[in-house]
Amino acid sequence: MHKRTAHRWRLGSLMMVGAVFALASFWLVQVINRGELPGPGDAPKSEPDYIVEKFSFVRMTPDGKPRYIVSGDKLIHRPEGDVSDIDRPVVQKLSPAPQPMTVTANTARIVQSSNVVDLFGNVNIERPAGAAGPHMRLKTEALTILSDQDQMKTAAPVEMISGTTTLTGVGMFADSASRKIDIASRVHITYPPAPRR
Repeated sequence: MHKRTAHRWRLGSLMMVGAVFALASFWLVQVINRGELPGPGDAPKSEPDYIVEKFSFVRMTPDGKPRYIVSGDKLIHRPEGDVSDIDRPVVQKLSPAPQPMTVTANTARIVQSSNVVDLFGNVNIERPAGAAGPHMRLKTEALTILSDQDQMKTAAPVEMISGTTTLTGVGMFADSASRKIDIASRVHITYPPAPRR
């Protein structure tokens, strides 16, 4: 009789300890899931969560066509704000433009949630001659690409060479859909001399 009681007591103690461990584990998982404690390997959200060198990725349109290709020397992604910083970016716009357009710069920042690309330093846009017009080149020091709206804008000085015409000014807004470019101020246009008859 005494042996049976001792056995039950040990079994009951083991079950109680197991239940306490199970409840403690459940509580700890809940706390971590609510973000009250850092999980193993969690880094501050302002720190990079991944770095990629010599990368290239394609952004697609909603109907599954390639919209643009972004490549560069290095991409650093930070989870806070879902932001990517890029060294030596190259943005190749594929559609829905009538012809390809290539944008290069020293650095870029992409905000993934809004598909906004900010380019800084020696920003250069090249569009080859084609259905949309003659060869076009635009230079500025800062440019924002609103990829979902097919728009570009800057508050910095710009220089645009289209064919044999040169346009300079300060501030620009360009809409690819309407194929319009607005220069905000200090506009100066240089036309080539008329051919002699």
